Amino acid sequence: MDSPVNFIKSTLQPSQHPYLNGAWTPLHEELSTSDLEIIGEVPTDINGVYIRNTENPVHDSIGFYHPFDGDGMIHSISFRDGKVHYTNRFVRTDGFIEEQKAGRSLWAGLACNPAKAERGEGWGARGAMKDASSTDVVVHGGEIISTFYMCGEGYRLDPYTLETKGTADWVPPEGISAHPKVCPHTGELLFFNYGKQAPYMHYGVVGADGKLAHMIPIELPGPRLPHDMAFTRNYSILIDLPLFWDPELLANNIHATRYFPNIPTRFAIVPRRGNVSEIKWFHAAPTYVLHWMNAFEDGNEIVLDGFFQDDPDPDPLPTPGMNKRLGKLLANIDEHSFKPRLHRWRFNLDTGETREERLDNRTMEFGTFNSTYAGEKSRYLYSTTTEPGWFLFTGLVKTDLETGDTASLSFGENRYGSEAPFAPRTRNGHAPSGDEDDGYLVSFITDLNEKRSECVVIDAKDIGAGPVCRILLPHQISSGTHASWASHDEIAAGRARNQAI
Repeated sequence: MDSPVNFIKSTLQPSQHPYLNGAWTPLHEELSTSDLEIIGEVPTDINGVYIRNTENPVHDSIGFYHPFDGDGMIHSISFRDGKVHYTNRFVRTDGFIEEQKAGRSLWAGLACNPAKAERGEGWGARGAMKDASSTDVVVHGGEIISTFYMCGEGYRLDPYTLETKGTADWVPPEGISAHPKVCPHTGELLFFNYGKQAPYMHYGVVGADGKLAHMIPIELPGPRLPHDMAFTRNYSILIDLPLFWDPELLANNIHATRYFPNIPTRFAIVPRRGNVSEIKWFHAAPTYVLHWMNAFEDGNEIVLDGFFQDDPDPDPLPTPGMNKRLGKLLANIDEHSFKPRLHRWRFNLDTGETREERLDNRTMEFGTFNSTYAGEKSRYLYSTTTEPGWFLFTGLVKTDLETGDTASLSFGENRYGSEAPFAPRTRNGHAPSGDEDDGYLVSFITDLNEKRSECVVIDAKDIGAGPVCRILLPHQISSGTHASWASHDEIAAGRARNQAI
């Protein structure tokens, strides 16, 4: 059923800021509709919901705006038996509601002086920064969990209506980071957080019943800035990376990151519900990694794939009208500056040895894979490529991890996509057991030529052939970070478990 357009009150003024224009132009209308123009034919064997989180600022920022400061807006498109329905809504975080009442920004952003904020103290990890819930999105227990990269509350949304249903009651006082992981085999959700107080990190497990089942401290030498975690069938992998707040500056409440190339990257490997005494630490070459891909157990070794940054401390981008510090911030979100490369780590649980190898020297990041293989050995990875100098996705690369073969798809000139999760092909509405790449990739595309957005469905077996269908959206959506896919069966099963509790 279609709903009328809802316009959110905004005080945002026109700006020449590079991340408030073009594919990052903010959107302030909400709607829900099945009245969508379709180019091609929607396959009848894709059944589920594609969900994408985006950054959409509603009010002018306090100081310089960073694209990760924007208010979280979720976009979803539901596929069922060849029919589609599109919905978008802001996440009604506590900060969003307060700022709507005030009619202005109350919290400082990533590039702002926190002393100018009207709310909070300090910066990051539940300090003066607003929990915008605008980074990641997963589905657990039949609900969307929307998260923020600087550790936040974990907001719950209905996967079809996108109604905000409050925060998850299992979230600890220190919050949770973006990138909690959902295990398809057990239904558990694995999470971590980080902050400025010892032990500086925690790791936890939420059961399939939505209850906190396990949590332990992960003791680190000081405040760190991890962004992601990984898991296998039996183990979870937490990270201590050598790019973090400069300790000397932090002592004076100045939050500036620094890369320490003489400090190794450290990996904490712990049994899924293990104790502190069971953590095994491994050392590897120094780097920073935004996103890990799959991990699996291979005999006495754990194998982990991710995107190793060849230059975690890039030079500032030469951006006219901006000072060096702001150019540095923008370089940190330009993949062609920090140079992420597909990489593999192998950890020997018996000897403590770490081995590393480069899998691809191209600039790629924001990868996805068939999540039914999460924690087990998988063959295919689907990564995004980006526009040099920008945080904008220009296409996809499919990597065969067994043969090393790759296939590519460009979205086209002035067309920018989103993270493209894998949607298994279904039979009679249910996912079959077939080839690992027997399914589709789904992505939202913002087309600056036509000044509109669309959803594309791509055959994962042949991404070079381009979309099998294009679903034109009624407005141009803003760019953003992460997306996920959930089948209708998965959502229904999670809801049934919640109702049974």
